[in-house]
Amino acid sequence: MSKRIYLCLAHMSGQEQKYIQEAFDTNWVVPLGPNVNAFEADLERFVGQDKKVVALSSGTAAVHLALIACGVKAGDEVIVQSFTFCASSNPVTYLGATPVFVDSEAESWNMDPELLEKAIVDRIKVTGKKPKAIIPVYLYGMPARIEEIMRVAAKYGIPVIEDAAEGLGSRYDGKVCGTFGRYGVLSFNGNKMITTSGGGALICPDDEAKQKIMFYATQARESYPYYQHEEIGYNYRLSNICAGIGRGQMTVIDEHIAHHKHVCRLYKELLADVEGIELHENPTSRQDSNYWLNTILLNEDLHVKGEEHAYEQVVRGAVGGAAGVTHQATSAHTACEPNVNVEAMRMALDVVGIESRPLWKPMHLQPVFKSCPCYVNGVSEALFKRGLCLPSGPCVTDDDVAYIVEQIRACLA
Repeated sequence: MSKRIYLCLAHMSGQEQKYIQEAFDTNWVVPLGPNVNAFEADLERFVGQDKKVVALSSGTAAVHLALIACGVKAGDEVIVQSFTFCASSNPVTYLGATPVFVDSEAESWNMDPELLEKAIVDRIKVTGKKPKAIIPVYLYGMPARIEEIMRVAAKYGIPVIEDAAEGLGSRYDGKVCGTFGRYGVLSFNGNKMITTSGGGALICPDDEAKQKIMFYATQARESYPYYQHEEIGYNYRLSNICAGIGRGQMTVIDEHIAHHKHVCRLYKELLADVEGIELHENPTSRQDSNYWLNTILLNEDLHVKGEEHAYEQVVRGAVGGAAGVTHQATSAHTACEPNVNVEAMRMALDVVGIESRPLWKPMHLQPVFKSCPCYVNGVSEALFKRGLCLPSGPCVTDDDVAYIVEQIRACLA
């Protein structure tokens, strides 16, 4: 097989060019315009619940603005799920606040509601005040136990910002993820369920909240005939060109979600008789994942060919991040890393043209956050050591899945 199979690459619908051309023809090539308005309207129809949506330059920008809207300031604390990408927690630090990391429960891999309450009670005891916001994440598209999280948040009067960057189209009890809390974060990065090449959005509770977010996202300008600024703003609006791509993508969003679920069913069928490998699936009927990325866990006693060569060499680039810029690592090892059989599997698949990737390394184990408070139970660390993400995007065919599983089988010692 000569082609390379990537984890999750965007797939164009064919409609994008129409909206992009309209933007050029009408000279709307700025961070506002008809495509932006129409894309927001499409998203509002999709998420429902009478929610309002602001299209932004990234999901990270959406987290940042949601924190501002929740009143987070320097010296505050924000509870963040530890098992996630850094974009959930980095914006907390932009505001001079401190992330407080909470570990996961073993079923959905997302924020543990019981540990969340323990963290809140302890932070009130330690600091004399409650955290300003809670950020649960829908990891790899899997719905969290959001009803329980919302119950804990309501008990202490803390707003919830749902990071649904990976969970567009996932549902809990039939309700779209990102619509339970005060705000919901979406991402349209090039590897997400739909893409605007880069971009994101913030789901808001009402028109007033939407207007407030748009104000901060467009440099916080006052209504004078000249530039008057009384608050700090940001250049976070999505461009009319990128929004045109998003409008085209919205025509195939249901198709993309269905395909990701189909790929999961194929993995389940083809891996059913492979001992020592477990596919992550919806833990209950209430959770309906979009399966943005299909993930597997390798038993610790499962042997993979080449284990003895795992971590022999320093990686010279970003695994799964070809477009990224990384610092050169000085060591092949860190204090916490995937087991040797997981790394051996990743290397073997890479050799035959299959991109795979370890699960997110928990934030409480990241050197940059070593001084932040954390409330852990060992779940996310154990998952990180055993887990691997498999190709799942709309460009992954049935034959690709069969090839991937065939190569996984061939890796086993």
